[in-house]
Amino acid sequence: MALVNDYDLVVAGLDHFFDSYPNDISVVQLAADSPVDQVVDIALYDTFGHGSPRCDAIRSLLSNPRVSKTVVYSWMLERGLIEECLASGVSGYLSKSLTAREMVAALQRIHGGETVISPTPAEKELPVGGEWPGRSEALTGREAEIIAMIAQGYSNQEIADRARLSINSVKSYIRNAYRKIDVSRRSQAVGWALEHGFSRN
Repeated sequence: MALVNDYDLVVAGLDHFFDSYPNDISVVQLAADSPVDQVVDIALYDTFGHGSPRCDAIRSLLSNPRVSKTVVYSWMLERGLIEECLASGVSGYLSKSLTAREMVAALQRIHGGETVISPTPAEKELPVGGEWPGRSEALTGREAEIIAMIAQGYSNQEIADRARLSINSVKSYIRNAYRKIDVSRRSQAVGWALEHGFSRN
């Protein structure tokens, strides 16, 4: 399996997520902002830093002859978005609320030829496993996601559209995140983000 995201920390955290299952899952490549260049059964695409899945990233994986199956890993489980990804050719759409055991079981089913879609879970702030920039500062997964999009220059409305949240929810996440990282202005948040492992990709 290859783990795909723009952030080294995110793919490394996902790699450790599977540490207890070495006989079930073999991670052969951590593709942080680079193409998958080894033959893999599954490429697991983490949407961190982009809100909704990036169409260009998914197309790249789907057209890569070294990748047998592409799976999206996200906390955004809106039916329309899932159907759009499935129509493009992905083999699964998995929730970040899954435990490592549940993830392994889902990936094994996908490898066996099934299309697996996570049911919409009860609202959860934190993904169960993995890692993300800002976690050590107590940013939740969604707060970190929004800080990542701020660092990329998106407006609050653009973040709401990409994350499929209300504008009020975005503002609430921003307020909470700013308090945790001790900033009060957007420019300070961008500066903090770039100093703490976020990027402008």
